[in-house]
Amino acid sequence: MPVVRDLRVLLRLRDFRNLLAVRLLSQAADGVYQVALATYVVFSPEKQTSPAAIASAMAVLLLPYSVIGPFAGVLLDRWRRRQVFLYGNLLRALLACVTGVLIVVHVPDWLFYASALSVTAVNRFVLAGLAASLPRVVAPAQLVTANSLSPTAGTLAAVAGGGLAFLVRLLASDSNALVVLVGAGLYLCAALVSLRLAVGLLGPDHPAGQVHPSVAQGIALTVRGMVEGLRHLASRREAAQTLTAMTLMRFCYGALFVTLLMLCRYAWSDSESAGLALLGIAVGVSGAGFFAAAVITPWLVGRLGTRGWITVCAAGAAVLVPPLGLFFAPGPMLAAAFLLGLATQGAKISTDTAIQSHVDDDFRGRVFSVYDVLFNIAFVSAAAVAALMLPPDGRSVTLIVSVTLLYALTAVYLKRRGPRSRGV
Repeated sequence: MPVVRDLRVLLRLRDFRNLLAVRLLSQAADGVYQVALATYVVFSPEKQTSPAAIASAMAVLLLPYSVIGPFAGVLLDRWRRRQVFLYGNLLRALLACVTGVLIVVHVPDWLFYASALSVTAVNRFVLAGLAASLPRVVAPAQLVTANSLSPTAGTLAAVAGGGLAFLVRLLASDSNALVVLVGAGLYLCAALVSLRLAVGLLGPDHPAGQVHPSVAQGIALTVRGMVEGLRHLASRREAAQTLTAMTLMRFCYGALFVTLLMLCRYAWSDSESAGLALLGIAVGVSGAGFFAAAVITPWLVGRLGTRGWITVCAAGAAVLVPPLGLFFAPGPMLAAAFLLGLATQGAKISTDTAIQSHVDDDFRGRVFSVYDVLFNIAFVSAAAVAALMLPPDGRSVTLIVSVTLLYALTAVYLKRRGPRSRGV
């Protein structure tokens, strides 16, 4: 198969393999850490979780990215990205250990969330840096395949990390702190693997004698840099439009995720452990959809273009969500988890490629940080809307119909906006 052949070519590239290893370990740790937080907030026996409580937790954990993201982009365009991976993962390992201690001593929720925020804040620098570094280790013609393998493999690593966290949580009672420490160990491994990359390999390239900005200069550069980055993005129509579509699809995915979580917690099980097991299965099925997207996206992008493939993903979701979601039964919803995982990841791979292909290297850090900000705002906004629409058991016909219409509008938006772009 052409996809398998292309993957073999990529995996022969030493620097690509090393960057991929950093991503896999980092995102596996993210998966472990996020599941530990989710189970502590949602599936602890002493907590009576509501959609509003889930939305609040997501807002606390994700909205600060909207502040940190722009700073991450501007600084990533000035810092050595390899050093970001090294020191960022070392810092996350330390902070994750602090979170584990706070879980054990049962501190107030605000202190727990502050600790969790400190880990996820550093995450913005690492993930944006990984995306911005990919064009430095592969040829332009290999970007589509690299974007199929690398981010999707990272997502699957996060799913695997989440599965490991679920397993530890189910086998050992009161094990949230232990799960967090497992994540800390994986962060440490990611830091050590980053040492295999040359310091200057991943860029950005600086003129000789350039001095890194101070904190005050960094704040001023952030404001000016974001304006420049947004102006640059606005002048790249293909990248801007695919990013808009991806943001809308992320909103839909977030609303359905909260729905699934509430169904697992209250409608389909009579205990926290049973609900947690169902959620773990759903996450695994969705991960299989991500893998399927990685296999078929390069082939379909070559025939439909990035815009055409994202349009198909959005339109397919609009068609499939009602018959699968309106039953509110485990079987159809698991099928929906697979298909929406495929559609969402297929659209994300295409969006990553469009941005990397149409955005200049000097602006990639800033644009990918904008991408991350929109990604998280969309997810948190979806959780907030779901909190207003969902009953306690998660069954809401209105929400399913609304998400369906938004998927359809996204497909229409892409179809009506300019010619499709082949290959990239």
